[in-house]
Amino acid sequence: MTDPGSSTTARSGSEPDPLGAIDRAAAALADDSVKRVLIIDDEETIRLALGRFLRSRGYDVDVAASGNAAIGFLDTRKYAVMLCDLRMPGMTGLEVLPQALARDPDLGIIMLTAVNDATSATEALSSGAFDYLTKPVELADLQAAVERALSRRTRGMERRAVDRLIREEVAARTVELEQEKEALRGMTVDIAETLINAMEAKDVYLRGHSHRVALLATAIARQLGFDQSIIDAVHVAGRLHDIGKIGIREAVLNKAGPLSPEEFEHVKDHVRIGIEILTPLRHLGSSLRFIHDHHEHWDGSGYPRSLGREDISLGGRILTAADAFDALTSKRAYREPMTASASLDYLRTQSGRLLEPRMYGALVQVITSGTLDLAHLP
Repeated sequence: MTDPGSSTTARSGSEPDPLGAIDRAAAALADDSVKRVLIIDDEETIRLALGRFLRSRGYDVDVAASGNAAIGFLDTRKYAVMLCDLRMPGMTGLEVLPQALARDPDLGIIMLTAVNDATSATEALSSGAFDYLTKPVELADLQAAVERALSRRTRGMERRAVDRLIREEVAARTVELEQEKEALRGMTVDIAETLINAMEAKDVYLRGHSHRVALLATAIARQLGFDQSIIDAVHVAGRLHDIGKIGIREAVLNKAGPLSPEEFEHVKDHVRIGIEILTPLRHLGSSLRFIHDHHEHWDGSGYPRSLGREDISLGGRILTAADAFDALTSKRAYREPMTASASLDYLRTQSGRLLEPRMYGALVQVITSGTLDLAHLP
C-alpha cells in the first residue's frame, strides 16, 4: 500500500495540491488493507473468537499465536488494525508494539489486557497504541474500538499527507520568492546603474568611477576571505554608492579649485540623497548600509553620522578604502591623477585614521598582486 503521507504528486509542473493529497490519501485507504486486521494472542480460543466475529463484520483477519509470528505477518502484509495481547510467552505485547509501529507508523494498535493490568495498558498507550480492551472482550466494545482505530488512522494519514504537501508548497514558494527577489534586485541595480552611467557620462572626471570602485571593493572583500553574500553585497554597493551625486550641482562637482565650506556641505549631502533614493528598495539588503557608511572614517571623523571603528559596517569600511584609492588615482578638475604607488604611500599615512588598518593591508595586497587591472577601464 502506498503511504499517502509520502506522496509528492502535484497538479501541473511543481504546483502543490493539498486537496489532491486528501483525495490520494482517501484512495490509498480504499485498498484492502483498510479492512485487514491482525490478531495476536497466545490463547487459541481468544484468537478464534475474535477472528470469527471480525470476519463476520467484513474484515480480512490474520491470527498469530506469538509476537515473533506477528512480526512475520507484518513483514509480508499491511494491516489497518492490530489487536495484540499484552502478556504472551516470549515476545510480549509491549515488545511487539514498537516493532510494529516501526514498520507502519499508521497502524492502529489495540492492546488486549487483563483487568488487573491497567499499568501495562497505560504504558502501551504512551508508546503509541490507540486503545486497549480488557478481557474478556465484549464484542460490541471490540467493534467500536476497531472502528475508532480505523477512523483515527484515516484522519492521521490524511493530516500527514496535507502537512507534507503544505511544507512542500511553502518550500517551493520560498524558492520562487527568492528568485523573484533576486530578479527584482538585479533589475533595480540595472536601472540605478543606468542613472549612474548617465550622470558619469556628463563628467569626464567621474566616468567609470563606480565600476572601478565596485571591482576594487569586491577584490578587497575576497582578499579578506569574506563569504559570497558579503562579496555580492559589496559589489552592488560599489556600483550604487555615488547615486546621490545626481542631486549635486554640476558646477560644484566640476569645480577646478578648492570647495568652499558651503560647497563641501553640499557635496556631503550626496550620501543622504542616495539613501533616500535607495531606501524604498528594501531587497538591496545590507548594500544599503554599506552605501550609507562609505564616507565614514575609522577614527570617527567622517560623515554623515561620524561613526568610528566597528560601528561602521564591514562593507562601508571596504568601500572607503576602494573609493579613496580610486579618487587618488583618477584625474580631477583640480589635479592630475596620482600613481598607484604614490596613492598607497599616501593612504599608509591614513591607515588608522581614514581607513581601518586591515582594509588598507588588503588594498595593498590587491593592488600590488597585479590580479586586478583597473587601468584599462574608463
